Amino acid sequence: MFLYANFPSWIHPQIFPGVKFLGLLRWYGLMYVFAFTTAYFILKKVAKEGALDSPTYKITEDDLFSFIATGIVFLLIGARLGSTLIYSPGAEYWKRPWLIFWPFHDGHFTGFAGMSYHGGFVGGLLGMIIWCKKHKQPMAKWIDAMVCAIPLGYTFGRIGNFMNGELFGRITTMPWGIVFPGAETFSSSLPWVQEFAAKIGMDISSVRLVNFPRHPSQLYEAFFEGIVLWTVIWLCRKHKKFDGMLACMYTGGYGLVRFFIEYFREPDADLGFRIGDKSANIYENTSLTNFSTGQILCFLMIVGSIVVASVLWYKSKKKEASPAQNKTEQKKIKK
Repeated sequence: MFLYANFPSWIHPQIFPGVKFLGLLRWYGLMYVFAFTTAYFILKKVAKEGALDSPTYKITEDDLFSFIATGIVFLLIGARLGSTLIYSPGAEYWKRPWLIFWPFHDGHFTGFAGMSYHGGFVGGLLGMIIWCKKHKQPMAKWIDAMVCAIPLGYTFGRIGNFMNGELFGRITTMPWGIVFPGAETFSSSLPWVQEFAAKIGMDISSVRLVNFPRHPSQLYEAFFEGIVLWTVIWLCRKHKKFDGMLACMYTGGYGLVRFFIEYFREPDADLGFRIGDKSANIYENTSLTNFSTGQILCFLMIVGSIVVASVLWYKSKKKEASPAQNKTEQKKIKK
């Protein structure tokens, strides 16, 4: 009995593989289009529910479009910077920074292969803050509205990673493990490789290099960091206690879920573990005290969300306790 599955042979990174002029169209890029489109329509729905209502300013559809467009531009810039400057080994991009946004490699069009979530998070947040400052809109309220849409859009991004056969997990004996064609192979002469192959019923007697099944961690992320997190935030959107609460829920929730999923996702081979036994096998989960780069960044997200939520909650309580001050501020707004 085989305790694993092969990556579907009909799935290719290109939407039309082998078709001239259409070979540049990739599923990953199309998923970005789906993600941004989904986010826009959900933001529009949230706005219609009154989440962005203001007695002094009427929100228009142009406002919504420019807000999300600004966030997307900064998100893409941040994601690319994070990928090339944090996750890429060596100092190539530090020495030749113009290559960061150069979509060709060795004379071939590659697009912007390599995007970092955490870089995109910082970039997108910065973009939204800049837009709110420029248009004199309440940042916490607008960002709350945006995070009602982000997780569901994010789901498409991880599905795109799966279609690309990238960012897969560590090797596993689970029956839903998948053999990804682009995964690293191992010598069949190694004792641990032979033992692992026996566990999953894989015959490696006639091969020199073995490709083991991996956790489909892209799908784990699409479900838990996308659909589940979106559902929680969506159900809480009309019950928030203070502006910024949903943003903190998203930041902390994503950080928490991603932190644990990182135990199933394979760390970058060139980076390995940043904390713990740096010589440990990155292909198996041998210790819960070995932490990847992604886990460190997720931990910072969790801590940051708690700190910001505490500050915003304290300010909201203080504001509620000062009715006279609130009346004064309302009079200023009317003037």
